[in-house]
Amino acid sequence: MHAKESSPPDGGYGWVVVVSAFMVMGLTAAVLKTFGLFFVEIQEHFDELASTISWITSVTIATFHLGAPVASSLCVKYSHRAVLVTGGLLAFSGMALGFLGLNMVWMYATTGFLQGLGISFSWTPAISIVSHYFSKRRALANAIASAGECAFAFTFGPLFQWLIGQYGWKGALLIIGGIQLNICVCGVLMRPLTSNCCLEASHSETPPVTGASRMEKEERSSSTHKTFNWMLVRRPEFVLYAMFGILAAMSFFVPPLFLVPLSYSLGIDESWTASLLSILAMVDFAGRLLCGWYANLHVTKTIHLLTMTITLISTSLMLLPLANNYLSLAIFTGFYGFFFGTTVAVHITVLADVVGMSDFDSALGLFMLIRSTGGFLGPPLAGLIVDMAGDYKAGFYMAGATLVLAAVFLVILDQFQQRSERGSQTNTKPDKSTLPYPSLHFLKLQ
Repeated sequence: MHAKESSPPDGGYGWVVVVSAFMVMGLTAAVLKTFGLFFVEIQEHFDELASTISWITSVTIATFHLGAPVASSLCVKYSHRAVLVTGGLLAFSGMALGFLGLNMVWMYATTGFLQGLGISFSWTPAISIVSHYFSKRRALANAIASAGECAFAFTFGPLFQWLIGQYGWKGALLIIGGIQLNICVCGVLMRPLTSNCCLEASHSETPPVTGASRMEKEERSSSTHKTFNWMLVRRPEFVLYAMFGILAAMSFFVPPLFLVPLSYSLGIDESWTASLLSILAMVDFAGRLLCGWYANLHVTKTIHLLTMTITLISTSLMLLPLANNYLSLAIFTGFYGFFFGTTVAVHITVLADVVGMSDFDSALGLFMLIRSTGGFLGPPLAGLIVDMAGDYKAGFYMAGATLVLAAVFLVILDQFQQRSERGSQTNTKPDKSTLPYPSLHFLKLQ
């Protein structure tokens, strides 16, 4: 942030923005997380393989990631409010058209592509605008906003199950689409701080625009259009972290997708099955808050903390298929959800540590783009393995093994950073040839 720019209000109307973002997180990410409840219903309706049905979620996830840079650019050109309202309409259209359920290609295009684009155009500006309204309280504001995903997922599990039971999976899609129209209401509440909503920060009350201040505003505005530093892909540390992101995305979207079918295969009642997703949401919420609090203590290096949480997630996924009843499945699901929440709490912080804040915006956009390949390939690959093995447990083993490989890349990255730090410290030691007088050579550091 430039020194000449005023600080964000850090409160006031900003809390309305935070509550709106909280709602948007719930109406987008939480819907995606609980879509596994439709898996068996859609599979039975179309009589298709698990891998074929999995592509619906894959298209949604990939579109969500790929659409994020587009949504960010549109925020710069227009406003967060306009993009959010558009996102709400797209999300509704995806579910409402999916209600027709014509064929699998139709499902890919509607509940896959349109829903994914709607989520991207809603999630991205909602997360972005919160940071514009807050500076000192930015971490708190972002934590409250992101908690909407967990809070809504807790209630959406039993709600979606009830809707499917009452109205069928098609009717449930239409009703959920109508609920997602509330994203448009939240978008209207996202009042820009200035005429250009994507300026770094500004008071809600701006002074009269003089010629000089107009030039400064135009300079800041033009700088925001330089969204991406593509040269980041040539930095080894970013490439290593991007590889971690791909492998993590391949794994993270698999458990929510196959948890419901796995519970059905164990003979668990539908009402109890829906509660598993609620448990997942509760422990996810607790994991985010606890790990965020612990990370702020700076007791453990963030990349070490992330490596530990990824290892614990993989262990949980490897143990989860051992469950043979509701209680054991709920316990292993709880462990997975808690450690997933801890990972979400710190992985963006690690990205900032890896590239530095000057390149953070570019790195985040590139990271989302690159990570999308993992989210796109993960569910179908797991579905293929499930089809080959004839058991939903195989999908969880695949997800756990993928995370082990992801942790390896974090270890390599940490070693690379440590060597770089040692090298930079060595280069900062004064050399004899750089000392002005021979009599001062004894000052050379040992």
